[in-house]
Amino acid sequence: MDLLEQTKQLCRLYNIKPARSKGQNFLIEEEIYDDIAAAADLQTDDIVLEVGPGLGFLTAKLAARVKKVMAVELDDKLAETLKARLQAQGTDNVEIINEDVLETPLTPLLKGGFKIVANLPYNITSIFLRKFLEAENKPELMVLMLQKEVAERICADAGSMSLLAVSVQFYAKPEIVEIVKKENFWPRPEVDSAIIKLEVRSKKLEENEKDFFRLVKFGFSAKRKMLKNNLAAGFKVEVKLAEELLKSAGFQPKIRAQELSVADWLKLFSAFSRKML
Repeated sequence: MDLLEQTKQLCRLYNIKPARSKGQNFLIEEEIYDDIAAAADLQTDDIVLEVGPGLGFLTAKLAARVKKVMAVELDDKLAETLKARLQAQGTDNVEIINEDVLETPLTPLLKGGFKIVANLPYNITSIFLRKFLEAENKPELMVLMLQKEVAERICADAGSMSLLAVSVQFYAKPEIVEIVKKENFWPRPEVDSAIIKLEVRSKKLEENEKDFFRLVKFGFSAKRKMLKNNLAAGFKVEVKLAEELLKSAGFQPKIRAQELSVADWLKLFSAFSRKML
């Protein structure tokens, strides 16, 4: 029986009706589950936080390779189904947490190193990334299934940067592992997805993160305006001063926010912090 038939059978058995509003599109291609596990570079002593385990096909693959899996599932019915399936399989190294991952303080439970594997709905991607990348106890690695467009935005280079790209790349090195066509899910979503791998930095790029991101947010406040105008408005200073600070950091006065890499933003932050932060 292929994964599509298994998925439909389990949904009938446990009376599960996938809800598009909750991003419940089940992956039905076993090879892609294997690709996700491979991207996570799993070791026998790893602890993995899995978010959105669904029916548990990936959960079982993770549990077979690592020390412990903490599976966080918001949907009550899916959490009960997952529990029943894992018990039937004799899997005893999975802890199921039937909570909202955004509301539950998980990092205190994950002492020491851990990895995250998650299938994220579009509407929680930014806040999810912020929660774990800004945490004191950060994951070593994250392997995420995201909408393709969001994955591409996160991995953008200078010239196509966004606030999201800077925010993620400040903390981690992102890489698109694989594009996953919408035909590989049931029910079929409207857009393609991508597997993205984030190697989280072990050292801080900048100690004063709060002021750094204040600068970046000002820079991206009006997409069509030149960076000097956005920064002048944000810091409530003359455009001439913002232009002088841009020049002192080595940038052209007409540059726009999307043209700067994280390294460029750090240079700009150094120039601005001497005068204004």
